[in-house]
Amino acid sequence: MKAFKKIIKFLNRMKDIDREGLSDKEKEYLDRIPTQNPYGLIGMILGGIAFTFGSQYGFIPVITLAFCVVTIFTFDKEKEDNPWPFYVGIILSLIGLNMFINGELHELIF
Repeated sequence: MKAFKKIIKFLNRMKDIDREGLSDKEKEYLDRIPTQNPYGLIGMILGGIAFTFGSQYGFIPVITLAFCVVTIFTFDKEKEDNPWPFYVGIILSLIGLNMFINGELHELIF
């Protein structure tokens, strides 16, 4: 559990933006605006990839599911506005994993 908390602490430090060169008033204003968690957006994009290619390559949805579940704990309700990208990434990766397990394939146009 300590390792998990250290990973979450590291991920939270990585999402802080470098604000050198800004005045104090600008920093206050930026702190008041709700932002989007970058890991949620990455998880949603990876979920789309897992949905698209997960029916052929089963490791993609598993990796995406693990990424989304670990990074959902970096969501800060006070500073960030929306946890739904995490949920969408998890659901899309579960659908891709289910398709891989059942042997179903997409008919994509490529």
